[in-house]
Amino acid sequence: MAVLPILRWPDSRLTTVCAEISTDVSGLAADMLETMYAAPGRGLAAPQIGVLQRIFVMDCTWKEGNFAPRVLINPELLWRSAETATGPEGCLSLPGITSQVSRATSIRMRWTDLNGAICEETFTGFAAICAQHEFDHLNGILTLDHLDPAARALAESAMI
Repeated sequence: MAVLPILRWPDSRLTTVCAEISTDVSGLAADMLETMYAAPGRGLAAPQIGVLQRIFVMDCTWKEGNFAPRVLINPELLWRSAETATGPEGCLSLPGITSQVSRATSIRMRWTDLNGAICEETFTGFAAICAQHEFDHLNGILTLDHLDPAARALAESAMI
């Protein structure tokens, strides 16, 4: 396992739609988890380390001492609630920038796990927000893309 460098905006790989995975990615997943914990973050998508494949990892409760790592390969967003909440989101690829982002409070996803099993689950609360954030990365979307032009310009100027 290795801690990998995390790409920072405006690296063009962060705005690229990722390809589906058809090979074993257990080594990549282990490296991603190690990188996420070292960052320290609660989620990490493959494009953030320069791998343009549809995989992300997350562990929403590890900072509270409850390790529950998740690896989602080729995730699909099946449903999102009409109810939304707006709150602060940080991103490992946008260090020091916190953006107010509106997200569904509940979502349903389907993905493949490391054993090749198809999984489906409803995420709520912070887990729903984290999964949507990482899923966005697989589609080349950053938190900046959720901001109005003035707020985005302000956030971008803070990064330069």
